Amino acid sequence: MSERRIVPGLRTRHPLGLQLPGVYADDDFVQRLTEGLDEVLAPVQAVLDSLPAYFDPRLAPEDLLALLAAWVGAEGEVRGAVRGHASRGTAQGLAEQIHRTFGITPEIEESGGTVWSATARTPLPGTAEPRLTVRLRGPDAATVDVAAVSAFVARNRPVHMPFTVEVIPGSP
Repeated sequence: MSERRIVPGLRTRHPLGLQLPGVYADDDFVQRLTEGLDEVLAPVQAVLDSLPAYFDPRLAPEDLLALLAAWVGAEGEVRGAVRGHASRGTAQGLAEQIHRTFGITPEIEESGGTVWSATARTPLPGTAEPRLTVRLRGPDAATVDVAAVSAFVARNRPVHMPFTVEVIPGSP
C-alpha cells in the first residue's frame, strides 16, 4: 500500500512565486520560500487535477479503494459494488451483497412492505413487527462462517430491523 506524501521533483504548473506582486519577483528569499511551498502543494494540485479518477473504482489508486468502499457501503471487492449501491438497504441489495462477499445466495424474508392504493385504509402487506430473516440453504451453507454473516448483516441491514441468520445445510 502506498501512502500520500511529497513527491520529489514533482513540479506545479502554477508556481506561487510567479503569482506574487512584482515587488517580490526579484526577492531571492521569497522565491525560495514559495518554491518550498510549491514542492509541498504540487501533490495536492496533481490530485485535484485528476480528482474524477479518484471516484472511479477502475482508476482510483489501490490505497484509496478502501475509502471509496466505505463511502458506498461496500465490503470486499469495491469495483463490483459501486453499481449495487442503488439497491443498498433492500432485501435484494442485501442478498447481492451476501452473495458477492460470501459466495452463497441467501433467501431473505422480511416482515414489511409497501403498497399504493387509491382506497383509504387499505391494509398494509406484511406484519407490524419488523423482522428480517437471512436463510442460507444448500451444501455450501455448512462451510459459511455464521458469525461473519451475522456481523455483515448487522452492518448492512436497515438499522431498525432485528434479524436472525439461519443455516440449513443439505440440498437447496
